[in-house]
Parts: sequence; structure tokens; C-alpha cells
Amino acid sequence: MANSSSITHFLLLPFPGTRQLQLLHFCLFLAIYLAALLGNGLIIITIAWDHHLHTPMYFFLLNLSILDLGCISTTVPKSMANSLWDTRVISYSGCATQVFFFLFLISTEFSLLTIMSYDRYAAICRPLHYETLLGSRVCVHMAAAAWTCGVLNALLHTANTFSLPLCQGNAVHQFFCEIPQILKLSCSTSYFREVWVTVIAVSLTFVCFVFMVVSYVQIFRAVLRIPSQQGRYKAFATCLPHLAVVSLFVSTGFFAYLKPSSVSSSSLNLLVSVLYSVVPPAVNPLIYSLRNQELKAALSKLITGCFQ
Repeated sequence: MANSSSITHFLLLPFPGTRQLQLLHFCLFLAIYLAALLGNGLIIITIAWDHHLHTPMYFFLLNLSILDLGCISTTVPKSMANSLWDTRVISYSGCATQVFFFLFLISTEFSLLTIMSYDRYAAICRPLHYETLLGSRVCVHMAAAAWTCGVLNALLHTANTFSLPLCQGNAVHQFFCEIPQILKLSCSTSYFREVWVTVIAVSLTFVCFVFMVVSYVQIFRAVLRIPSQQGRYKAFATCLPHLAVVSLFVSTGFFAYLKPSSVSSSSLNLLVSVLYSVVPPAVNPLIYSLRNQELKAALSKLITGCFQ
């Protein structure tokens, strides 16, 4: 039996298989990581470079790309290094740091997606008041509030989790440090404080989710009242990327944290964690750029200018 004061490191869950499969995992994660860096990096540079994209929607998209870069950089490089060097070790401080930044970035991203749903609501349902509702100062304040809430949420959970005595060893059954897996290492009677913190966090998440649902109900009602088919298509086109990103983020995240224990296994936990922590940051740039003509045109001008 060990306690948290005697633990100097944790053992992460390795990707099972032979040495060749570990190297395959390294190459696969490297490809996904580079795709995420390239896609999100291009979106950040393009939006910052093209003044035509200095609008609320693209300002929030720039913030989302920064969060996606941070999120995938928190978990994937350490997992790749462990596979490359055939080790499972992460230091106690490294694990706490990983938990903090992952929670901070995920919480901020969910808050930002909620704000982006309001942006689409204002653009489609109240177009005449759009500039008033989402002026530059309002956008900065809303983004700052999202980042601040993410920091506070991460600080609360990280401090609370790592103050618990850990009596069940140091093996974390996940490829990165994740609070539900660390709580399994705590003493059976000592995790009720974290349960209350989790209840508060889940309640706030549920409020944000309901806000997004209500926003899109109003958006769909407004779009269906547009008389022309071309107008309806154009309005839907501005919402579909955000709706796709929200669906991917919420479905994988909710399944990861709310799935019943009866269907839980190491392989399933590993697959689900990859789906909600690794895939969205790599896929989001593709989702936003596929149907966005303004972004594709600005990106084309940027690339053309670089090679002239």
C-alpha cells in the first residue's frame, strides 16, 4: 500500500502488443499530431493575416485552434515518447501538470463552443443587432471569460484530486493522466470531495449543453422561415461546421465519462480516450475549412503569396 506522499511517478497504460506495434503507434500518433499542428497552425496564421477574417466568428475559431493545439500537445507527445523509448513512466509533477492543462484546455474549449453557438444564433436570428451584440470588446470579454473559467475549473479539480491520499498503487490505466483513472488509486473513503466538485462541473457542463441546444433550435426555426432555398442553404452552411465539431466533442466526451462500468475495459477506455482527446484537434481544422469558402480563399491567397 502506498500513499500520495511516497509516490514519485505514475505508470501509464502502454499500447499493447509487440515492439513493432509500439512503433506503429508512435508513427500513427506522429502523423495525427503533425496533421493537427499543420491544420490548426494554418487556420491561426490565416485568420491573423487576413483582415477580412477579423470578425467574431473567425476570432472564436482562432481561439478554438489555439486550444486544439494545446490539447493535443498535452497528451500525445508524452505518449509518443513512451512508445519510442519503451517506457510507461511519468513523474508525479508531470502527471499533475498534464491533468491541469488537459482540464484547462478541454473546459475552455467547451465554454468557447457554447459562445460560438451564441455567435451563430446572433448572426442568423438577430442579424440587424449582430454588431451590437458581438462587438470587438464583447468578443474579447467573452473569450477571456471562457479562458478564465477553464483555469479555475482546472485548478479546482487538479488541487482536489492530488490532495487525496493514493492507496492503490501508481498504475494509471490510460495513455495519459486522467482524473477518473487517478481517483481509482485513491482510498475508498477519500474521494467524496472530488465527487462534489465533479457534480458542480457536470451541472455547469449540462447548462452549457442546454444553452447550445436551445440556440440551435432557434437557429433551425429561423432558417426554415427563410423563403429561398439558396438562403436556407447559405445559413445552414455557416452552422454545420460548428455543429459537427460540437457533436464530435460532446458525443465522445460524454461517452468517455458517462459510459456504464459494465462496458468498461482497458482497450475500450483507450479507444474512447483517443477519440475524444486526439481525433477532434486533428479533425476540427478540416471540418471548418471544407465548407468555408472565405477561409479557403484566404488560405489560398496566403499560400500563393508565400510561394511568389
